[in-house]
Amino acid sequence: MGKMNRDLISFIKKGERKNIEFKEILMPNYHLIGERKNKLVSQMKYRIEKGNGKATYFLGVSDDGELVGLSQSDLKNSLYVLKNLAKEIDASIDKVEKYKGKNGKIAKVMISKKSNFKKEHLLVGVAGHVDHGKSTLLGTLTSGTLDDGSGKTRIFLDVQKHEIERGLSADLSFAVYGFKDNKPVRVNNPLNKKEKSRIIEECDRIVSFVDTVGHEPWLRTTIRGIVGQKLNYGMITVSADEGPTHITKEHLGIILAMDLPVIIVITKTDLVDKNKVEEVRERIGELLKLVGRIPFQIRNRSDIYSIVDKMNEHIVPILAVSSVTGEGLDLLDELFMNLKIPKKPVDDKKPFLMYIDKIYTIKGVGTVVSGTVRQGKVKKGDNLVLGPTIDGEFKKVNVKSIEMHHYQLGCAETGHVVGIALRNISSNEIERGMILADPKYKVRAVREFEAEVSVLVHPTTIKSGYESVTHIETIAETTKLKPLDKEYLSAGDKGKVRMRFKYRPYHVERGQKLVFREGRTKGIGSITKIVE
Repeated sequence: MGKMNRDLISFIKKGERKNIEFKEILMPNYHLIGERKNKLVSQMKYRIEKGNGKATYFLGVSDDGELVGLSQSDLKNSLYVLKNLAKEIDASIDKVEKYKGKNGKIAKVMISKKSNFKKEHLLVGVAGHVDHGKSTLLGTLTSGTLDDGSGKTRIFLDVQKHEIERGLSADLSFAVYGFKDNKPVRVNNPLNKKEKSRIIEECDRIVSFVDTVGHEPWLRTTIRGIVGQKLNYGMITVSADEGPTHITKEHLGIILAMDLPVIIVITKTDLVDKNKVEEVRERIGELLKLVGRIPFQIRNRSDIYSIVDKMNEHIVPILAVSSVTGEGLDLLDELFMNLKIPKKPVDDKKPFLMYIDKIYTIKGVGTVVSGTVRQGKVKKGDNLVLGPTIDGEFKKVNVKSIEMHHYQLGCAETGHVVGIALRNISSNEIERGMILADPKYKVRAVREFEAEVSVLVHPTTIKSGYESVTHIETIAETTKLKPLDKEYLSAGDKGKVRMRFKYRPYHVERGQKLVFREGRTKGIGSITKIVE
């Protein structure tokens, strides 16, 4: 018995899977006519939806699992029927594998949705001090389930066991909801991966949230969430019972350093009276004015319509909400439905580039890397390069498949948060901070670069040889710094510096923004020159 027969029998014994279909034979003059065609089109659409954008058809196999086989002519006609059915739902045949059956050939046909993923996609990075209701707000907003006052909806975001037990997020997590016909569409069961896939399938506008870490010891992870994703907006939560803290200021500074429009959400309004909410709003307003931003209080829908076109003009909307009573959540929905999506059309025309944020090994799939597409497009089957390695090399890889919130894509574009399954490489050869790029893209392994920096906080002076962790895109690496235009730098100083990655090279470019941090020292800047 051949391997194909064993695989088929395995499928049959397990019971028919939701994205698998068995067909003994398909005939154009019978199955592509009238109601029969309509039923087969609906069936294929159902299979693809259940398979998160993919379906597998076995031709030459009867409904009860008998491996019949087809003649060459019948197989050709059956494939012709499948191709026409797929065309009706904007899908296509990706691959056909042929094997021996009892009376002829058996074909395994893989079908998936085409590459035209043309939807509005808004990517929002969410930060806030620990216990300021950040993850709870996102759980409530994306599920429509009100909180019970003790963080019930936070479990939808905190994916690690110890995070759930402690009520603290320790790594980046992602949440999603969307809009269809100007109405919010939420996940019914946020812990079901297929629910996120349904949102991507149904909605014409998708809002993805990058939930960062509020606890101070994990500030490094928060910086990665803000610096390492191609965010459209930053959102900061401030609890009404505590108000802005030093961590609030830290998060605000990082978001502004990335030149992102900011949204401030006052949470937990159910715990205090209206006077306290107004006091916190005033304190936030004063903080924003110190950094050159104009606070704008949103109380109704008309306020939203008057501000959405001005978000990049230093105006910061402030909303007050409660995840327990639902107060203000409708206004937050309205804001996300109407926010403009800043986009540079030229980015789509550039060669593909993505900085790798996470690396996985998934059973049955293989090596998968995730991140946000910085520029260009990538399709299933594309040949790419990945690196640099510690030796400065770039390796050739091939795109096996692409997923966005567990939904299979044929193509990913600028701003999409995706997982890409790769051929020709193992997960232990990949590190966070590497890039995945089109071979036409000018890749280089950089060890040194020059930058213009501003020192925000430092207890003494920064001199030649100073070491800190520097964040650029998804890179978080120790660098050595040398001032170029003065002997040393102190808090409040600006200056030119040369920085060198201590342990290995990375791909960086002129103009990229950076954040450096070590203990109480914090600074921001941008790369001005690559040292060859």
